[in-house]
Amino acid sequence: MTRKIARYFYLALLLISTILLLAGDGAHASGNEITILRVEGNIVPVVADYISRGIQEAEDRGSVACIIEMNTPGGLLDSTEKIVQRIMNANVPVVVYIAPHGAWAASAGTFITVSSHISAMAPASSIGAAHPVSVGEEMPEEQQKKATEYSSAWIQSIAEKRGRDPALVDAAVRESKSFTASQAVDYKLVDFVADDMEDVIRGINGRQVTLASGRQVTINATDAVLRYSEMTGIEKFLHMISNPNVAYILLSIGSIGLITEISNPGMIFPGVIGGICLFFAFYSLGVLNAYWAGLLLILLAWGLFITEIFVPAYGILTTGGVISLLIGSFILFSGSDVSMQVNPAIIVITTAIFAAFIAFLVWATVRGQMRKVTTGKEAMVGLPAIVKTELKPKGMVLVDGEIWSAEIEGGTAQPGEEVIISKVDNLKLYVKKKNTGG
Repeated sequence: MTRKIARYFYLALLLISTILLLAGDGAHASGNEITILRVEGNIVPVVADYISRGIQEAEDRGSVACIIEMNTPGGLLDSTEKIVQRIMNANVPVVVYIAPHGAWAASAGTFITVSSHISAMAPASSIGAAHPVSVGEEMPEEQQKKATEYSSAWIQSIAEKRGRDPALVDAAVRESKSFTASQAVDYKLVDFVADDMEDVIRGINGRQVTLASGRQVTINATDAVLRYSEMTGIEKFLHMISNPNVAYILLSIGSIGLITEISNPGMIFPGVIGGICLFFAFYSLGVLNAYWAGLLLILLAWGLFITEIFVPAYGILTTGGVISLLIGSFILFSGSDVSMQVNPAIIVITTAIFAAFIAFLVWATVRGQMRKVTTGKEAMVGLPAIVKTELKPKGMVLVDGEIWSAEIEGGTAQPGEEVIISKVDNLKLYVKKKNTGG
């Protein structure tokens, strides 16, 4: 009987789940919604994956449009290419909105904005400065010229496809020109200025766009439901650490943790934390295409610091490590866009912390080596002993409740007298009379 009831219960549960799923599918298929994505910060691989996923969701759900609310100082070329290609081949109208007030779409952001079907800017925002730069090292002049020609041709072809002015976007690439929101609208670089998301919805309502398939779509945003598709927790974390400053700080914390563990084996916690931080730091450096020479110089600095701890060289190795760390840190992202470089203040502060940390470890090591031995026979030297039998010169003494065979160095000592241990030889103590001063 119990099994029969359980069977009916599971059948009912399955039926309810199916009904809810179908009801959910029906709601998704209504298409009366607008998918909104938010991008804040550098354009890196995780952002490209997030935008691609968001556009795919908008297509699958039959959204009226997909709006990308963006504020970026720039980013990586390969991630930008992936985003632009996804937008150009989208089967849903893609709108880029540069917001909030005072936001910018520099460098990579310019390419993404130009590639959208419709674009808008918040007041006091800006767009442009799309001159190509390398990440990790400074490009030779010939290579820089090729990159500029490629970027110029690429953005002009995108602008022509979207009906925007190719000459303006070419100036943004070749001359790093930037435009205010009002200038961008006047020059037809973007479509309109919008104070907020409601203004954007009103601005795109009724506009006609041509999708990658060639199908023309008129956007009907009247009474559309806004659905915000946020980054997942993992995506937010990866985006956070895919930042040059964060990567450098993780690298520094990780190296301090490992150096602490190496200099004090068995502490465990610093080694574990250091290893985790280094793992994420190397992920971030790999994503950001860090200059390998800079990383090698930083690794050399670690080696010098560790050597200084075990082989005190009066600060020579530490000085070399500081110089290597500074040079490596400054060239880690040399030649990169400003948004993809480590803040010089962070480098200076981190180097100072490293120098102070290593100096402390060296001081602690030297102090430990100079400290009096507190265990074993050597620890007995200097301790007082009470004479048990007359020392003439040999006899017995009491030390910490134990009877020892002893020999006095010069003179004699009577029972009850206090003497000082001067030497230990196997199980025999050598003592001398206590200096009473005077």
